[in-house]
Formats: sequence, structure tokens, C-alpha cells
Amino acid sequence: MTGGQRARQFANLANGTTLLGMALARAAGTALSKGPRGLVIASGYTWRVPFAGAFVLGNVVICRISTEQLTANQALLGHEEKHCSQYACCLGLPFLPLYFLAAGWSQLRTGNPASANFFERRAGLAAGGYVDIRTPKPARRGAGGIEV
Repeated sequence: MTGGQRARQFANLANGTTLLGMALARAAGTALSKGPRGLVIASGYTWRVPFAGAFVLGNVVICRISTEQLTANQALLGHEEKHCSQYACCLGLPFLPLYFLAAGWSQLRTGNPASANFFERRAGLAAGGYVDIRTPKPARRGAGGIEV
């Protein structure tokens, strides 16, 4: 592990989100395994909420697929790992309301909770299985130019 990955692991342990993730994973009956780069993978998640195929709490990646399938999909694993770093940067649980505010903003702007969501964009939309449906807003008449 790199120094940054160790720092993320420590930060998410200290802020309690990794422990919360492990508690949720246990309650949901997932299989816990050690993942790469200080991650914990909780596979076989079957609860209906959240609807996502994978999500994170601290350094715990909770997914509906098997550990082998997740580790074979380096793009998705990297996407979820970036969310783990976002938890650390947001000092833990403040990530959740900030994420949901960003999702709401994205929903209002694009009709999709991911396309304009700062956190999803920083983690990589395509890597997370999202399609960027943002449409550029036309410039106002007269903005940036002279009308004749």
C-alpha cells in the first residue's frame, strides 16, 4: 500500500465509517474479504436499498457481485476506491449529506442523479457505470458577443 492508501485507511477507521460499513455488511449477511489497497470487500449484498450495484462506507466496498467479479473489474473497483478517498476527505459521515445534495442537484439539472454529481464525476462516471447525459445550456442572447 502507498502512504496515501494507508492514510485513507487510518482516516476512515478514525472517523468511524469503515466500522459502520463493516457493521452494515455483517447485518446484510455479506461475505467479507480483504481487498487490495486497504479496502474491505463485502460481496453478495441483497438488500433493496440502496439500489446501486456497489457502494462504499469508509473503506468497505459493498457490492451485489462476488469479490472475484469486483476485483476483475478494475475500472469499477477504482471508481469505488475513489469514493473511499472522498469519505476520508470529507472526514467521514459528512460525505453522506454532501453526496445526497450533489445527487439532488444533479437530478434537478440533468434528470439524473449522477451526471452532474461532483462526487460521481470525480470518481469517473463511465467507470461507475454511469452515462453522462448532461446537455450544454445554450448561451444567452448577447452573451459573449455583439449582436448586429
